[in-house]
Parts: sequence; C-alpha cells; structure tokens
Amino acid sequence: MIRPLLLLSFSLALSFPAGATISESHGYAQFGTLKYPAKFTHFDWVNPQAPKGGTLRAMAFGTFDTLNPYTFKGTSPVTTPNFLQYGVNELNETLMVGTGQYDPSGDEPTSSYGLIARSVEYSEDRSWVVFNLRPEARFHDGRPITAADVAFSYRTLLKEGHPIYRTNLQEVKRVDILNAKRIRFVFKRAGNPLLILRLGEMPVLPAHYWRNRDFQATTFEPPLGSGPYRIAQVQPGRRLVFERVKDWWGKDLPVNAGKYNIDRVEYEFYRDADVAFEAFKAGEFDIYIEHQAKNWANGYTFPAVRRGEVIKAQIPHKIPTQTQGLFMNSRRAAFADVRVRQALGLMLDFEWTNRALFSGAYQRATSYYPNSEFAASGVPLGKEWLLLAPYREQLPANLFSQPYSVSHTDGRGIGRDNLRRALELLSQAGWKLSGQRLQNSTGQPLKIELLLVNPNLERILQPYVENLASIGIDARLRTVDRAQYKQRLDQFDFDMILMTLNQTLSPGLEQWLYFHSSQATTKGSKNYAGVRSPVVDHLLEALLGAQSRDDQVAAARALDRVLLWQHYMIPNWYLDYHRLAYRKRLAFVTTPPYTLGLNSWWLKPSENAQ
Repeated sequence: MIRPLLLLSFSLALSFPAGATISESHGYAQFGTLKYPAKFTHFDWVNPQAPKGGTLRAMAFGTFDTLNPYTFKGTSPVTTPNFLQYGVNELNETLMVGTGQYDPSGDEPTSSYGLIARSVEYSEDRSWVVFNLRPEARFHDGRPITAADVAFSYRTLLKEGHPIYRTNLQEVKRVDILNAKRIRFVFKRAGNPLLILRLGEMPVLPAHYWRNRDFQATTFEPPLGSGPYRIAQVQPGRRLVFERVKDWWGKDLPVNAGKYNIDRVEYEFYRDADVAFEAFKAGEFDIYIEHQAKNWANGYTFPAVRRGEVIKAQIPHKIPTQTQGLFMNSRRAAFADVRVRQALGLMLDFEWTNRALFSGAYQRATSYYPNSEFAASGVPLGKEWLLLAPYREQLPANLFSQPYSVSHTDGRGIGRDNLRRALELLSQAGWKLSGQRLQNSTGQPLKIELLLVNPNLERILQPYVENLASIGIDARLRTVDRAQYKQRLDQFDFDMILMTLNQTLSPGLEQWLYFHSSQATTKGSKNYAGVRSPVVDHLLEALLGAQSRDDQVAAARALDRVLLWQHYMIPNWYLDYHRLAYRKRLAFVTTPPYTLGLNSWWLKPSENAQ
C-alpha cells in the first residue's frame, strides 16, 4: 500500500519543502501500481509450504579466479554463464528485490519490494528517495545492517566497483544518513523514476569487513555476506559449495517465502560443454540449462530420459532476450564506415545456419531487444517519430520511410542480389576487388579477425567466414582463452566479436553503458562497437527520463531503430523459451513469465535424505 504524506513543517533531519507530497510504501513501481499489496504473504508463483532440505548438484560453465563479484578485476562465479539463473550466488543482499538480475519478482516488469529495506519513501517529482531499513537485517556474523553500511556500499562501489555500478549510481547527488536505519539519496535531477529501482538493486556490503581490506583485490576468501546462503567450500576455479543459513534473518519475509528451499548447493565448473553434458547424462548433477540447438534436438535420448528419471522441458517466457550479434569495432578504420558494416551484415546466411546447424530452433533477431515490446517495427509513429524528427538530417532517410530488415536467403547460400549489393557498398566505401581480394586505394587488403572465446562457436561461424572470403575479404576465426579474451575486450583490441548484452524488463542505465559516447573510450566498458552518436546520446537521455511506460517504450524503440540503421551489429538469433533438463526429484509450482525461478524449486521430501 502506498501511503501519501503531506508534510506541513520542516524537519531538521529531512529538510523537505513545506507541502511536499511524499509516498511511503512496502515496494516501488517505476510506472503504474504494485501487483502485491502491503500485507501480501508470498508471490503467486512459489509454494510457500515447500519442504526444505537436501542437496542440489549444479553445473557452472567456465571458471573463476575471485570471490569478489563487485570489481573490474578477475572473474567471479556470478559472472560466468547461467550462474545467476540458479538463484544461489555470492552476492550480498540488496535493499529491494524484484528488478535487476539478483532476484526477479517474476510476474511484474518494473516493480520491486523491500528486502533489507522495510519501506521506501520518495517525493512526487522523484528527486530523492529514503530507504527505511529492517531492524532484524543482519550480516552473517550477526552485526546489524545499518544506514552506514548502505552509504559505505554506495561510495565504495562508485569509486572502486565495476564500471556498471558507476553507471547505475552516477545520477546520485549526495547521500544523507538520517539515523542508523534510515538513509536518503538525493538525485542530480528530478523526474528519474528508474534510479530508485537501480538504488534498490544495490548490494549492501559490510563496512566493518571491508574497511581494512583491499576491495579491488582478487580473493578466494569468501567475503562476509548477508543472504540465504553462505559459501562453505571453495576449490579455486573448479568447485563451490553453498550452505543454507538456517537462522537467516530474511527467511520469513514475503519476498522470500517459498524460496531457498535446498540446504546445500554444489557447483562443479566445466570448461567444455560436451564434457559437462556427458557428466549430466552420467548423473553427476541435477539440472542442465541447454544452449546448443543441435544437442537439444538430438542429445536427449539417453536411458535416464527414456525411463522418466530426467525430464526435458521447453518452457515459454516473456523475458526480453539478450542482444546477440556480431559486433564490429567502429574504432578501427575499416569498420568506421557504415557501408562496410552494412555489407558485412549481408553476408550472414541465417536461414542456412538455422536449418543445417540448429535444427530450425531459432528465430532471426531483427532488434537489439528481441522478444519484447521495445523492439522497433514498421516505421516510426507517434511519440517515437517525435523523438526522431529533430534529427532527420543526421539519420538515414530510409529510417523514416521503411522498416529495418535483415538479409534473407533461401537457406542454400548467399544469393546473387546480396553478393552484388555487398560488393556495391564496399566499392562505395573505397574497397575494390583486385583479383581474388578486396583492397583499398593504397593496396591494403580488407582483413577481419573474428575473436572468440568458445571453441564450440567455430563450427557455427566458419560458414560466415567462408561467405566473406567469397567476396575477397581475408576473414579468420581466432579462439583465445578467457583471460586473453577479457583483456582484449577491455582494451577494445578486436575487429569483430560475437557478443551478448543482457537486457531487462525496464531498459535504462545499462543502455548508457552499452551505447553512450562517454563509454566508447572507457576501458572495460560494454560499448563494444564504439558507438559515438549525438542522436543515440539524446535518445538515451529520453529513455532514462521516461515518465510513463509509453514514454519508455517509445524511447527504446527509437534507440533500437537508430542503432539498427547504423549497422553496428549483425543481429543473430534468439529463443522465446527456456530449454532445460532436470531430475525428477526436483519440483516446482510454475514458471513465471519473467524469470526461470529456480530459487523457488525444491527437492521432493523422499529425496531430501540423499
């Protein structure tokens, strides 16, 4: 329940304007109203009576060299593929849950509910927010979580944390500790409803633990936490064991009812997907999130599936899927020309790849925001047109008159029309065929190195490399180890990469990190393509300042359209369903539309003794 307060006098602690309208609530909706009232007992998609106990054996992909998930240095478990989907990780608790990647509410796109925060207060113009902390909130050593810890977390993450925290928190003007359980954030500008969600997603770190430690150092010492699990065992780079905290302070909160039901979660890290799948078939772990279409189509005929001991599930969802594509580094001269980037996009034969390699499982992405209402379609209209119209002279004329489209083939190779158009664009950009190769006016050949970290992608992308070679481009695949890959990405030392960008139900500050001009030269940023566009910067401002869902959708679609027409990325493909297999001893109520919700699963009582 949102409780409006009319302040009739000044307070020395808060200094609110007389007559200011303030709302206080158990949660916060960026737009509209909360689904769950103040007295709700649990989310609809969980089983509040789920039995506790047992051990879950899980597979993680890759490796880790630190247990500090908050800094730029090193690779922590939470940054490895799929790890966050299990819902048991090394992160500290946040002020609120429901948005972000820590613990999505599942059935609302832009709402969060109090976790460490008992309630949230905010002004009508969204120029500040106050979080009121729960008195029972504790770190694992028994020390209470206070406003001083929240302030320390903000300042530490802003100064020493990963760039994503600096991006998310940069719009805060100042932080005021009002008392031990009450903290206020004042914003640089009013009308910023998304910032309240992002602050609610901020992990709260123990100031007393970190004060005499090097926050930016890698470490295998499990940092002090505050969540439902603590790290019990560490085998560096290979194994991680979490045990449920039986006296956890948050176990009876409505946001946690029916969750965190398993006593012990054991992760084994695999560097090879084929080896991991063979281990799953042999019974080494209990759940497998599948990412290979060929394996999904042909690999699940082993005896445990036939006997019904392993369940293969294909579960639809409404989660905006990741942006996946071949990103071209426009910082490099060859890719600074949009005509070159467009030509390279014409040489991807998705239809052949989908038929020959993916068993027809995927849909072609035609947006940076697939499977969401933020994807641009048709021609710009209404609010989207109004956002784009002032920049008509800086944008391609066709952007206003025709829908963006990707190249299509009949699935039997690149057609002559695509080849002709690609060569025409390259010629306009100064690349001419000389014999069997493309070269510029100084005789330099057009060379492209497609940098990879996963060797399984080689068979998928080799046909694309061959297509490029057919028009005289010297294109090659290069697969490197994770450490070298990360270093080269951080330094923007690549021509082209196959990259995914996580998307959310409410796009905001992460888009700034992906596409804003200020990030194009920030080492370690996720502006991989080197986007530097005043129009994009303007649209990002409009997106962050959206005052309604309609405004947000219009700004996101306009941003999507501009990025697509600048051809920074060759869109790949996506799924609108989860693919996973699990042992029948696992149970759950349902899968909500916006999250997989594995943290609400449980082991059947007969299995808990295992």
